[in-house]
Amino acid sequence: MNSKQSDRRRFLKEGAALAGLAVGAVRAARGQTTGIETLGLRPDDYRAYGMRSRFVTSVRTVGSRTGLLTPLQDSVGIITPSALHFENTRGYPPPDIDPRQHRLLIHGLVDRPLIFTLEELQCLPSVTRIYFIECGGNSGGRTMTKNAETAQQIHGKTSCSEWTGALLSLLLQEAGVQKGASWLVAEGADLGKRTESFQMEKAMDDVLVAYGQNGEPLRPQQGYPLRLLFPGWSGSFCVKWLRRIKVVDQPYLAKWEIGRFKPDSEGRIPFPTGQAPKSVITRPSGGQRLPGPGFYEISGLAWSGGGAIRRVEVSTDGGRTWKDAQLQEPVFRFAHARFRYAWNWNGEETVLQSRCTDERGQVQPTLAELGGISALDVAEGRFIDYWQKSNDESGSNYIQPWKVTREGSVRNALF
Repeated sequence: MNSKQSDRRRFLKEGAALAGLAVGAVRAARGQTTGIETLGLRPDDYRAYGMRSRFVTSVRTVGSRTGLLTPLQDSVGIITPSALHFENTRGYPPPDIDPRQHRLLIHGLVDRPLIFTLEELQCLPSVTRIYFIECGGNSGGRTMTKNAETAQQIHGKTSCSEWTGALLSLLLQEAGVQKGASWLVAEGADLGKRTESFQMEKAMDDVLVAYGQNGEPLRPQQGYPLRLLFPGWSGSFCVKWLRRIKVVDQPYLAKWEIGRFKPDSEGRIPFPTGQAPKSVITRPSGGQRLPGPGFYEISGLAWSGGGAIRRVEVSTDGGRTWKDAQLQEPVFRFAHARFRYAWNWNGEETVLQSRCTDERGQVQPTLAELGGISALDVAEGRFIDYWQKSNDESGSNYIQPWKVTREGSVRNALF
C-alpha cells in the first residue's frame, strides 16, 4: 500500500469519527441529551450550575422592612454577583413567568403600537453596560437604627452588574413617537402592578430594556424575563417583570408614586434627575476587626447618578486631613468604582472616612452639611431621632465614619 492510499484511509477514518461527533452535537442541540452525563453529573447536581466553596459564607440579609441587602463589606472589584444583588419586591413574591408566553406592549401616543416577544427583543441590536442600582431609601430613613452597624445593614441597598438588553429609544423609534408625547408609564407583571412615570428625555437617552445580568438571563427576583434600567436614577424606576410601556403627555402619579413625588406650589412634579455622589469604606468597616497595628489597605466603593467618579479622598484622622485614594481602572459612568488607600495603623483609636467627587464636580457631604441637623446632633447620636420623627424614608449620601478602637474593632462612628 502506497503512502497516498494510507493517507486517504486515515482521512476517511478521521472523517467518520468527526461525523459521529457532529451527530452527537446535533442530538444535544435537539435536547435529546445534555452532555453532562459524560461527566457523571445529574441535571440537579451542584456542578451542573457552579457553586462557590463551602468556606465562602457571605450572604444577603433581611432589611428593615422587606427585601434583602447586599454584603458590601465582603465585595471585591465592582461587580455584584447576581446571587448577592440586593432585592426589594415590596412584599410581593416574584411572578413565575414563562418567557414563551411573556409579551412587552408599547402603545399610547405612537404611530404603530408594538408587541414584542422575548425572542424578538433578543434579535434586535443589543448593548451591554455596567450600571449600579440603588434603592431610593438606601442609607437613610428606617435603615438608621442603633442596630445598623455594618456596611451591609446601612448601605446594602445598592449593587452593580453588567446588564444586557435593547435601548428603549430603539423600541420607541420603531413605534414612532407622536407629537406632544412627553412622558411614559411603565408597568410590571407582578401582583402589585408596579407602575412608574418618567420623562421622554430620559427614555430617548440611555434607558435599557434588560434581559441579561452578569452573562446570563435575569433572575426572577431581578425581573425575569425583562426589566427597565435607568442609569444613575433611583432603583424605584427600574420596573421589573416589564410588560407594558404607554407613551403619554403627562405623568400618571400611580399609587407607588404619590407618596414620593408631590407637586410644588405651582403644581409641578419635582421628579429626580439622578442619585447623589456617594462612597463607603467597605474594609475595614463596621463589624470587622483589625488583628493589630500595621499595614492595611483601606478599600471601598463610590458611585453617583451624576456620571463617573473622578476622585475619592480618604481621611484616617476623623476628617481633619484628606488624601487621594487610588481608583481602580476602568471607571465607568453610573457604576460602582473601587478605591484603595494604603494605611499604616499605629494602634491608636481613630475614625476612617471617605468622600467622593463625580464628573459634575458634586462632592459627597457630611451629615451635618446636608442640613436639618447640627454637628452636635450627629456627635450625640440625635440623627436617629431626626429621621424617625420626620418619618422620612428617603436615603442619603452623607459621609460614613467608622471608628477603629485600640482593640482593633471597627464600629459605626455615628453612634
